[in-house]
Amino acid sequence: MGTAQAPLKRAVGLRFFKLAGTGADGGFGVWPNLQRYVLMAAWESAEAAEDFFATHPQWKAYQERSTEIWTARLQPLKAHGLWDGVQPFDVATTEMPDLDGPVAVLTRASIRLRKTPRFWRYVAPTSAAVAHAPGVVASIGLGELPIVRQATFSMWESARAMQQYAYRDATHKKVIRRTRQEQWYGEELFARFRVLSSEGTWDGRTV
Repeated sequence: MGTAQAPLKRAVGLRFFKLAGTGADGGFGVWPNLQRYVLMAAWESAEAAEDFFATHPQWKAYQERSTEIWTARLQPLKAHGLWDGVQPFDVATTEMPDLDGPVAVLTRASIRLRKTPRFWRYVAPTSAAVAHAPGVVASIGLGELPIVRQATFSMWESARAMQQYAYRDATHKKVIRRTRQEQWYGEELFARFRVLSSEGTWDGRTV
């Protein structure tokens, strides 16, 4: 992750990126999985992204060193909040998402240091429960920095399934309300995407 920063900063058309570790056992927790990492990238154009994945030496190196790679191409539908002081996703469409089409959700937070015990007590178990929610295809906990800069990524069969979990699950709603009342986050971001395509495997299965 450390050595990739410089070449990625020079990649043509890559306007925002983050590298993150993942939680042990594919979940969301303090202990890391030292064999699985994530590249989140926002591009100036689809052509720039295609050229990177086809020709860039850094991506070639990832392919050579990996036993498994899964890649998704996503179109931002909704985004609010900031990541390192910027909004990385250009939501250029006002089109309503297909409630029956696959969607992905990214949540990210910079946790206030004095609030970390509360965060890990309430949020981690709730986020881990997403993996077993009806309609979820895959989910993973991400860590930009240990303990204090955390994110989740989940993919759902449909926007309808995602909304039913987000707005009807009592535990999830309670935790969201608590984060607002107690001001756990110094910075946060939420983004929803249409899944345009995906390739590769995730834990040995096609997602």
